[in-house]
Amino acid sequence: MTEPARTPATPRRVRVLRALNRRGLRLLHLADALSVYLTLWLVTGVLVLLRTDFNAAAYVERYAWTYALVVLVHLAVFYFGGLYDREHRLGVRPNAARITTLVWFASLLVGLVSWLNGEYLIPRSVLLVYGVVGPFGLVANRAVSRRLRLRSEGPPRVLLVGDPTTVALAEQHLDATGAEVEVAGRCPDVVDIVARARRVRATDVVLLDAGSLEALYTSALADLERAGIATLQIVRPQDSLLGLRNVGELGGMPFVLLSTHALTPSQHRLKRWMDLLVLLVTAPVTIPLGLLTTLYVAVVAGRPLLFVQQRVGFEGRPYRMLKFRTMGVDAERATGPVQASADDPRVLHGMGWLRATRLDELPQLLNVLQGSMTIVGPRPERPEEMAAYEQAFPGYRRRHQTLPGITGLAQVYGRYHTHIEYKLGHDLHYLADWSPVLDLQIMVRTVWVILTRRV
Repeated sequence: MTEPARTPATPRRVRVLRALNRRGLRLLHLADALSVYLTLWLVTGVLVLLRTDFNAAAYVERYAWTYALVVLVHLAVFYFGGLYDREHRLGVRPNAARITTLVWFASLLVGLVSWLNGEYLIPRSVLLVYGVVGPFGLVANRAVSRRLRLRSEGPPRVLLVGDPTTVALAEQHLDATGAEVEVAGRCPDVVDIVARARRVRATDVVLLDAGSLEALYTSALADLERAGIATLQIVRPQDSLLGLRNVGELGGMPFVLLSTHALTPSQHRLKRWMDLLVLLVTAPVTIPLGLLTTLYVAVVAGRPLLFVQQRVGFEGRPYRMLKFRTMGVDAERATGPVQASADDPRVLHGMGWLRATRLDELPQLLNVLQGSMTIVGPRPERPEEMAAYEQAFPGYRRRHQTLPGITGLAQVYGRYHTHIEYKLGHDLHYLADWSPVLDLQIMVRTVWVILTRRV
């Protein structure tokens, strides 16, 4: 029996860097800050030298601190734009285009702030030239970062999965292109793939056959991700009909990176800040409306005013969801947990319109403020329902990759009678295509659903 390969001891400097990364402190933040700040001054120096009335001391005195503010704006845009998410080492396209887009967006934001303030934080000529030359330093920072990571962690070690002919062809491509990749092992299928990958110390699993993904879908893919092992799937010609985005290459072969987490950490952060902004902007309407609804529920339904129920939240963790009570106190005593329907007989007289207009869900804004829910996302389910759904529909747990929402794609396009499998399709589509614009579209459509009292 072959003895399993031993994991080499991790150098101390690598352990320190990893510890800093876990706490959100990366050397890349500092490198980007220096790059932006120095580039701004370099552009300023070149431009002012062309003027006859150049006064270096005056420029330093005026712009030293405002340029620092410009740097902070850029770092914030880069943070929410995903530039500081941990990069996968294989199958990822170069991000020069995304860096350029974020630099331009940050520059426009600086210009907008300056216009609103009535005084420019930076000369307009400097801002325009920086928008052209600024991305080069940021791209260089990431090239250096990748080289340092390659030196400290070694080249990626891939486990090739496929029939012998396909594996041999893939190895030929890797050799021909000189890719900095080590082939850690080969296997014909994905049976026991997690154990196999760990045994050969693979950093990435590369799927070369069409039938491997279905076998990984339910749990093995998530197990690989938890073990820190990335999974890539080859893109076949017929896959182009699916409109795949973010197709990368490995040894000249087209691949997509598979992940059980559709939203990146930066997208989660952006979504959270959007929630707080929406709560703040709508507070003049939602707070008085919530107080009036509270009085109505107290008069018509009596106490308790709130219905508190345990639901399944982010990553399967339970939380207590709040609603205004529209049913009797013991509505499910005789029947047990029952899925709500459009004309539910358990709804108290005079409370049906609250459910039709979704006003009974106003207390969930407190869940959003607390951080256990989001405004737009998959609707939360009860634990007893989740167990049945997960058994009936493989992949149902993927809904928990984001916080549960007050409204969502399944709510604005589905109805009470819509089958749970179709609602799951809406939820997974939302996770795959999430964007701030999609959230805004769903919010607007939710208002229409409320006004038309569609159920």
